[in-house]
Amino acid sequence: MPHLIAPDVRYHSTWLEASAEFDGAHRDGGGAEDWSLEELRNAESFGRFVEALLLDALPESPRKPGYVPCTYLWIMDGGTFLGSLAIRHVLNDFLLNEGGHIGYSVRPSARRRGHAAAALADALPIARDLGIAPVLLTCDEDNAGSRATIEKNGGVYEDSRNGKRRYWIDTPSTGAPRTTSTSA
Repeated sequence: MPHLIAPDVRYHSTWLEASAEFDGAHRDGGGAEDWSLEELRNAESFGRFVEALLLDALPESPRKPGYVPCTYLWIMDGGTFLGSLAIRHVLNDFLLNEGGHIGYSVRPSARRRGHAAAALADALPIARDLGIAPVLLTCDEDNAGSRATIEKNGGVYEDSRNGKRRYWIDTPSTGAPRTTSTSA
């Protein structure tokens, strides 16, 4: 059953396989914008990438201007990387209007199976634990799949801005997400 985990270097090869499926397309929630796929093929570079993802959740971590603290999670099914999800801890102007608190991507070969909806459902209690209530999610006007994912999780449409539909979701106060620790 798919579940969320913290990024982990043990999944290097399956992460690379999934990344190749995106064929250079933007992956919301992936955190790899500043890393080339070629660079991340190297195990040492991939280790630095994973460490950077984990450290990004800390408010004191250095980050680019306009970026906010963010908890990165991976959607896994056993040992197979299915996608990424990012929980942005605060909203800046861009995130308020276009990006939202949570972004996610599912690898093309794993789409249309409910993985994004399940991952979002599992992420909502984590967002609540981070003090995010309610959660803002956005999707492109023409992204019917993401729209359905958000609405399935209780998203209430507010408006559209700059080609993005904006939804608010109340975060649950109880219930444990299926997040798995990666420590040995």
